[in-house]
Amino acid sequence: MAFRIRQIDLTATGREIVRDRDLDADTITIGRAAENDIRLPDLAVELHHATITRRDGDRLEVASAGTLGFVHDGSDTRSALIDSAGGAELGFGTYRITISRDDDGAVLLTIRQVETAATRSGDLEEKRRFSLQGVLPGKRWMSWVLAVVILLAFLAVPIVSHMTRDPVSKRGVIGDASWNPGELSLAHHSLTDRCEACHVDAFVSVRDATCRSCHKDVHDHAEPQRIAAARGQLPFGQAILWSVAHAFGKEGPGACQDCHVEHQGPTRLDTPSQQFCSDCHARLQANLPDTVLGNASDFGKLHPQFTAAVVTDAMTRERTEVSLDGSPKQDDGLTFPHKLHLDPTGGVARMAANIGAEHGYGRSGLQCKDCHHKTEDGVRFKPVEMERDCESCHSLAYDKVGGIFRRLHHGDVDQLIADLSARDYHPSSPAAKGRHRPGRYAPGGLYSFNYSAPAWHGLQLRGALSKDGICGECHRPTTINGKLGVVPVTQTTRYFAHGWFDHDAHKQEKCESCHAASKSTSSADLLLPGIKDCRTCHGGESAAQDQVASSCAMCHGYHTTAIGSETRKPVNKQFALIPD
Repeated sequence: MAFRIRQIDLTATGREIVRDRDLDADTITIGRAAENDIRLPDLAVELHHATITRRDGDRLEVASAGTLGFVHDGSDTRSALIDSAGGAELGFGTYRITISRDDDGAVLLTIRQVETAATRSGDLEEKRRFSLQGVLPGKRWMSWVLAVVILLAFLAVPIVSHMTRDPVSKRGVIGDASWNPGELSLAHHSLTDRCEACHVDAFVSVRDATCRSCHKDVHDHAEPQRIAAARGQLPFGQAILWSVAHAFGKEGPGACQDCHVEHQGPTRLDTPSQQFCSDCHARLQANLPDTVLGNASDFGKLHPQFTAAVVTDAMTRERTEVSLDGSPKQDDGLTFPHKLHLDPTGGVARMAANIGAEHGYGRSGLQCKDCHHKTEDGVRFKPVEMERDCESCHSLAYDKVGGIFRRLHHGDVDQLIADLSARDYHPSSPAAKGRHRPGRYAPGGLYSFNYSAPAWHGLQLRGALSKDGICGECHRPTTINGKLGVVPVTQTTRYFAHGWFDHDAHKQEKCESCHAASKSTSSADLLLPGIKDCRTCHGGESAAQDQVASSCAMCHGYHTTAIGSETRKPVNKQFALIPD
């Protein structure tokens, strides 16, 4: 009669692994040592703990080989005589060996490890004599008593306190601290221990009207009806959940609490996830057919081309929303070629190098920073000023009196006319009195000109305000109601009225990385980067490792639809050269 040893082990996921091996021997050994036939790696097992020996018939003799015994069917013993046909269970530490007969007649020893060590049943009975189990109530009764105590302490007491207190007094509710799910955010930290400031009605969710009682200037993203239409029909599961929430007084979807979650600790309120925006904007055109906005769900995958507000009529300063697809143009009233000024081998570069020590220009010519200066916060750029940024090369001097240069007042046509009209005029004396210029230059001739002071002043004025005059270098001359002037200039400091862009956050980049100014030959060129340029660095909310994660909230705000309205006005009135 052979022994069949069956080892049952468990994997990390709980799956059983069964290994069988047959051993043809009359006696097998059990212990912690590796040379045993059955090795049990447990410190509660001796190196050579016990032996199992075959006797006459189906009988087996189990005997201790060391100082410790073993457990046989719940009893502690040092030896046992077992009928293999009837079966038995042996315990060695945390291991159990079940003895039985296999189908082919072999003695089957099934080994399995359990969580607890083998314990004698007699010890358990002995311990129960000294326990309190006999005098205490049962577990069921104890559970019901504790449940009632919890309900009274944490539910009934605060409710009774709230209903019986004087509503005029500022006395708090007894025990309501147990209902607090967490600390308030930094924005609402002053409302700590003043639950009633937001939770006006007991067991009613915080209402939007309560939020707006403090946040009076906050407005909706759009009309509530259009927001609901843009969201579209909710999926069946969400619709069921919202119907249950509405039954308990919760507002939404689209309520303040849907985005601004409180009691998350003393931190700033978290930026809404991109899903909060894409719930409406991913299918916006289908849900709102009259919208002018495109669908947007992720900046890296689905987002319309940028739309900029550009001046399309310099005289009226009318601005139009144009897409950056193609090559849109603007009409800002200037005549300015960026390429001419940024050419490192051109005449402007040579002039800048010559006067660089005095004005801070580099030896390689003009750079963007020489004319465009950041605002104090670094977000945008200040309007270009003639006196600060241009006059070092484009002089406004028109006369010299006693070593002092007279300069025109930039931006004021009336003053320009007055200055040129008041200039000292000393005509040279004719070579011989009484002589007249011959032919067409004679009085009344085709090219006759009266070189008196008024005529000379008029020639100067028309020359200054001509295309080739001092003003025509940068401005477009025009005539309004018979009066000379130039087309007004509008310098746009912000093209994207409904989005946010911070130049200071991109200071590690060169200007030419986004603005192709070195190739522009006309001020009508709109030197704005399109969405393709931005996507080289900015991915969506789940951007690749080498890109910047860019969710909707990075550039857009939910409550800030009028964020760029100030750019609709003229930025700097000094460039409106046509007098009112």
